Amino acid sequence: MDVIDKWSGRHAVALQAAMRSTNEEFARDLGVAVRTVAAWHADPAIVPRREIQRALDTALERVTPAEQRRFGALYRRAAEVETQALRVAIAVVVRGTEVLLVCRRGEDSLTWQFPAGVVKPGGSASAVAVQETLAETAVHCSVREALGSRVHPVTGVLAEYQLCDFLAGEARNQDAVENLDVAWVPIDTLTKFIPTDRIYPPVLAALEGTHE
Repeated sequence: MDVIDKWSGRHAVALQAAMRSTNEEFARDLGVAVRTVAAWHADPAIVPRREIQRALDTALERVTPAEQRRFGALYRRAAEVETQALRVAIAVVVRGTEVLLVCRRGEDSLTWQFPAGVVKPGGSASAVAVQETLAETAVHCSVREALGSRVHPVTGVLAEYQLCDFLAGEARNQDAVENLDVAWVPIDTLTKFIPTDRIYPPVLAALEGTHE
């Protein structure tokens, strides 16, 4: 049986395919959110958190010999294919002098970020920004303008930034698997949560304009 030292999204998707599971079935087997499985499909380089690594170990131990053979073949094939650039919509949601942030759970750390979601091929970044903000934080918003895009300096994904206006809703953490917390942060304290060199300059400029 193949042994995986550290699971990535690519390994996880190969196991899912070997088991012939839907996203919903695979998420249920592992005890994770469906959006987590979808994120592995979108970004095979993702490294799941330690508890999810253990769940994947257990799932692999339970597969049949035929599923194990499929898993090995699928992973080797997937590793040979060059993955396409991942598009992510990032929602910069403003309410008066505050901006909405989520606290992401990482492998060994927590990071504050703007709400974000994967944009499927042919999809709309503005629509994803609105939908993911609601899904993650229970906040309704509307896109005011697109602020541009860049290859993110940390994740390497193509990030498309959307400046959004708050419409309604009380911010709360709707994805406890991926996020630890949700908060409205004063714009003038944003760089205490996210280092200045990680914030897209047009985002800072737009927030300074809303804060004046």
